[in-house]
Amino acid sequence: MAGTTVADGGLVEQAFTAAARHLDADPEQMIDYVRATMGESKISVFRHLFGEEAKAQEANKAFEAAYAELVDGGRVHALPGARETIETLQAQGRTVVLTTGFARATQDAILAALGWQDLVPLTLCPADAGGRGRPYPDMLLTAFLRTRAADDVRQVAVVGDTSYDMLTGVRAGAGLVAGVLTGAHGADALRGAGATHVLESVDRLPGVLA
Repeated sequence: MAGTTVADGGLVEQAFTAAARHLDADPEQMIDYVRATMGESKISVFRHLFGEEAKAQEANKAFEAAYAELVDGGRVHALPGARETIETLQAQGRTVVLTTGFARATQDAILAALGWQDLVPLTLCPADAGGRGRPYPDMLLTAFLRTRAADDVRQVAVVGDTSYDMLTGVRAGAGLVAGVLTGAHGADALRGAGATHVLESVDRLPGVLA
């Protein structure tokens, strides 16, 4: 969502900084890793950074609280053409599922802030797929199984703004793995992770699928 259909103006880094300081850690020593792993489930990032499960869970809670506060402050908005693109795809008979590396409470807060609660038939976070987020294929395969919208994983199109999104699509066997340049990673990183297409933004997707 963030970076692909949603613009959050760097709130991930701001919330991470708040979480690191909550644990008396120096965010400057960790921010490069956070940027490199954009798209991965946040609890996995904190497990890598803090090692201990208790600290990782505490950091994750602080991150989610900080991000939710920023969302409540009106700091997120839809990327240009994102809602219209989703509506166009659905009008064409395609099924759209929104996935995120955030926790469910944060995802719901973003959807509410945008008025997107009823925009798509299914939204998924790592907990909805057994707890493993990107780059594992679990959320995509969960979408495939729950929606029953396709007969073959090769009929699935994956779109995201990070290299982890691309790797997830590859691991899930998706027929189209498209990176967009509105978020965290550039064209070289997206292609290096397996993107079959690199698009200026998500609003180019209907034309590609056509």
